[in-house]
Amino acid sequence: MFKYVLALIFILFGNTHNLLSYWKAEVIRREKFSLHRLLREKKHRGRNFIFWWRLANEMYLNGGKLQKKAAKQINTHLMEKFGCEISLGANIGKGLKIPHHHGIVIHHLVDIGENLVIRQNTTIGQKDSDGKSFTLHIGNNVDIGANTCIVGLNHKIGNNVKIGAMSFVNCDIPDNCTLVTTKTTRFISHNNML
Repeated sequence: MFKYVLALIFILFGNTHNLLSYWKAEVIRREKFSLHRLLREKKHRGRNFIFWWRLANEMYLNGGKLQKKAAKQINTHLMEKFGCEISLGANIGKGLKIPHHHGIVIHHLVDIGENLVIRQNTTIGQKDSDGKSFTLHIGNNVDIGANTCIVGLNHKIGNNVKIGAMSFVNCDIPDNCTLVTTKTTRFISHNNML
């Protein structure tokens, strides 16, 4: 219960500028902030996860020692309830969409742009050989299919990329591409941009 008191204190008195913009884009889905709409929309299961994860992540990044501890407790509760583990400290731009939460794992050393769509049973993680200074960069408007594994923090995935379901990614992907992997091959096609 104390963690929720600390969360309320953070909302009222903390650095919440980014938090409010995330909530407007992902929970309220309107430009104008409305507390009534925020509380109503957070009842939706998918938006409820994003509401609490964004709050915990901002508390972890911008809060004091007690708020960081409360953020970890909130995130642990989210993992147990939704089966979705997005590590605190992950830098994910606004517009995050998670159609199905089950089995998603995202490492904390990621820098992801806006409008990410990520589906169930997807892992974004590190290799044992990755250094602590590595960061995986994923651009804007990236759509990641179900059961995908992105391994290695020293890679870059460009803007406007689609990654097909059941793909294994351990390389860079340029802008405006679609990646599909089969049992023996990897195929990257450049999307025609008009």
